[in-house]
Amino acid sequence: MSSTTDQLYITGDQFDRMVDHGAFAAFPPGKIELIHGEIRIMNPAGPIHDDLIEYLQEWSHASRSATEFRIRVQCGIVVDDNRPEPDIAWLTPTTRRAQRPTAGDIRLLIEVADSSLTSDLREKADLYASGGIAEYWIVDVPNRRVHVMAQPDGGTYRDLRLIPRGQSLSPLCHRSAVLDTGDLFNFEADDA
Repeated sequence: MSSTTDQLYITGDQFDRMVDHGAFAAFPPGKIELIHGEIRIMNPAGPIHDDLIEYLQEWSHASRSATEFRIRVQCGIVVDDNRPEPDIAWLTPTTRRAQRPTAGDIRLLIEVADSSLTSDLREKADLYASGGIAEYWIVDVPNRRVHVMAQPDGGTYRDLRLIPRGQSLSPLCHRSAVLDTGDLFNFEADDA
């Protein structure tokens, strides 16, 4: 007797139709993403993850004017045939509201990573670079640092930097927006 395991892969258009028809309404709150044809149900966020997203959202809004960028929080985007939901997206001000943003609309993506760190550093970084996302930050909660990736080229980022706690960084698209990582990671070690 032989046994095979078949996997069903779906397209971005099929996923969009499923979302439009409420296919995921019965699932518990959390992010549902389509990555490489697979539907992925993400772990619900913990309190530190939520707090960091709130901090980054407030920093993002305070750092720009509405004519420069639109800020989206935990909303789906289109990267080729994938539908990830980054934690923070800085978009061009002309981004269409009736459609998910695409790589051409995105100036900066930020993911807050604790249990998802390995996936965010590898799979999502490759996905975003392949899609031409200009700049991608990973807020590394366990190690209290920010991974900065820029200059996508052939599925990888050419510019990789680690910004430790206590240093500042700015997005390439808006150099006057300064993020203080000392303040960002200002929580107790046993809270993480």
